[in-house]
Amino acid sequence: MPLTANDPTRKTWLDTKPNTDFPIQNIPFGVFLTRDDIITIGTRIGDYAIDLGALHQLGYFEGIELTDDIFLQDSLNDFIADGRKTWRLVRNRVSDIFLKDNPKLRDNEAHKKQILFTLDEIEMQLPVDVGDYTDFYASKEHATNVGSLFRDPKNALLPNWLHIPIGYHGRSSSIIPSGTPIHRPVGQTKPGEDGIPGFGPTKLLDFELEMAFITTDANVLGHRVPIEEAEDYIFGLVLFNDWSARDIQAWEYVPLGPFLGKNFASTISPWIVTLDALEPFRTEGPKQEPQPLPYLRQTGKKNFDIQLQVGIKPENGEETTLANSNFKYMYWSMAQQLAHHTVNGCNVRSGDMMGSGTISGPTKDSYGSMLELTWRGQNPVTLKDGTTRKFIQDGDTVIMRAHCERDGLRIGFGECSGKVLPALQ
Repeated sequence: MPLTANDPTRKTWLDTKPNTDFPIQNIPFGVFLTRDDIITIGTRIGDYAIDLGALHQLGYFEGIELTDDIFLQDSLNDFIADGRKTWRLVRNRVSDIFLKDNPKLRDNEAHKKQILFTLDEIEMQLPVDVGDYTDFYASKEHATNVGSLFRDPKNALLPNWLHIPIGYHGRSSSIIPSGTPIHRPVGQTKPGEDGIPGFGPTKLLDFELEMAFITTDANVLGHRVPIEEAEDYIFGLVLFNDWSARDIQAWEYVPLGPFLGKNFASTISPWIVTLDALEPFRTEGPKQEPQPLPYLRQTGKKNFDIQLQVGIKPENGEETTLANSNFKYMYWSMAQQLAHHTVNGCNVRSGDMMGSGTISGPTKDSYGSMLELTWRGQNPVTLKDGTTRKFIQDGDTVIMRAHCERDGLRIGFGECSGKVLPALQ
C-alpha cells in the first residue's frame, strides 16, 4: 500500500509554520481532552489538534473498515491492534482531507468547529494504556561510558553486551505524559562508615535521553517474531525521559538490576510518530562486530536519523541546551530489540512500550545523561544564569526535543518535558 501521506510536495489548507514538527507529512496519533471535557483520539497538523472521533462520525473515513467507536476511546490500543493496513489507510485519508485543494472539510465551517482545536483548547493524555514496559541498554557509547565510570575502563562493556540487546522490565504505571511534574524520589542509599544505609531524597537525580517504540499484537505465547518481520509490529515512536536516581540505583541494583532508582517516573512525548512517517529518514546503524547470531542478523537500513536535544530550564531562568545526540547511534536496532524480546516466546501486545536506553553519541556534547555529561559530578555543567549542575535540582525543568530533517522535509516529535518538585514528606 503506497504511503501517499509521505509525499513531500503535499501542502495543507491549515495555516502552519514553515519549520513545524507536524507538517501534513507527519500525521502522528495521540489522545486529548477537548474543550468540552471529552476524551478523544486525534492527530495534529501544525498547531491544530484534529478530533478523529468527530471526523469518523461525520463520515470522512467512508470506505475504511473501522468500528463505530474506534476513535471514541481513551487510548490508542484498539486502533493499534487493527494493524498496519488500517494505520496506513487512516493516515493517508487524513492527509487527503487536509490537502490544500480539497474543499470538502476546508469549506465546511460547521464541521471544522467540531473537528479542529487549537492547542490551548486541549489537554494531552497518555496515548496508550501501557501494559508492559521494557527498557533496553542499546547505545554502545552510553554503555561504554557507564562501564568506564563504574568498572575498569579497559573492560567497560561486559562480555554479553556485543551479543545480545540488554534490557530489563520497567514499571508501566509510572509512565506519564509530557508536562507532568514529578516529585524528587526518596529511598535508601549506600551506607557510610557506620555501615547503616542512608535514607532520604535522592541527591543524584538524573535524566536519560531516550526514545521508545510502541508495539501492536505481535505473537502468541511461545512463538517468536522473526527479525525480518519485526518492524511490521512497531506502530511508532515517542521521546522518552527515563528519570533516574543514581544514588538509590547504585545501592540496590546488584544483583538484580534497576528497581526504585528507576520506577518512580518516566516521561513521554504525547504524540506517537508512526514508523511510516519516519520512512524517509532511514539510515545505516553502527557496524556490529562480532556478527550477531542468525536470529539477530538484519539487512537494509534499520536505524533512523532522528536528531535529539536535551536542556535544563531552571525555575525563573532561561533554558540551557546540554547535549545534542542522534537516534542513529543505537547499536541494537528496534527490529533487533523486538526479535530478541520474543525469541524465548515472550508475547508482545498492543500498546507495549520499549525504551531504547540512554542515547549517547561519540562526543562529550552528545552524551544523554547528567551522569556522563558531568562524569559522575566531577565536571559540573554551567547554565546560562551562571549556576552549575552536577545533577538535577528542584525547580529544574528538563526539556527534550527530537526531529528528522532531510531535503526540506521536517518530521518532529514536539517536546518531552517535566519539572522537578521537592520530595514529599
